[in-house]
Amino acid sequence: MAEPPGVMRWLELKVPPPAVALLLAAAMWWAAPQVPALDGLPTWRAGLALVLVVAGGSVDMAGLWAFHRQRTTVNPLRPANASALVTGGVYRITRNPMYVGMACFLLAWAVWLGTLAAFLGPVALVAYLTRFQIQPEERVLTQLFGTAYTDYTQRVRRWL
Repeated sequence: MAEPPGVMRWLELKVPPPAVALLLAAAMWWAAPQVPALDGLPTWRAGLALVLVVAGGSVDMAGLWAFHRQRTTVNPLRPANASALVTGGVYRITRNPMYVGMACFLLAWAVWLGTLAAFLGPVALVAYLTRFQIQPEERVLTQLFGTAYTDYTQRVRRWL
């Protein structure tokens, strides 16, 4: 169901995604001791968290590098400044590798914290970014790049 025009639009493209991720990470840290820890995680928790950090960092950096090679903006608050539609490299797998990387970082943090409540952080990040960052970006990119962008959205998923 589509929302009426103007509803919550004031929050679109306003808060830098890394700031949202950091706020959620802090909330996860605060919430973790408030609930019981998950059993069975201590023996392999650090290894899984490390794998998620490396994967997230790799995907994130690949996205940044692709933007740098195309000489287009990486500023998520100004998608209208995009000078090129980046569809190669990691952008053949996901339309939002930098956001996938952030989600991996928060997922790693949730694994490290080891409580069920902490896993709400990555879910909240994906929901927030989809609604207030990605959907507005998609509207702008459709205006800028037209059918080239809409064709791209048909080939490549938003997240994974």
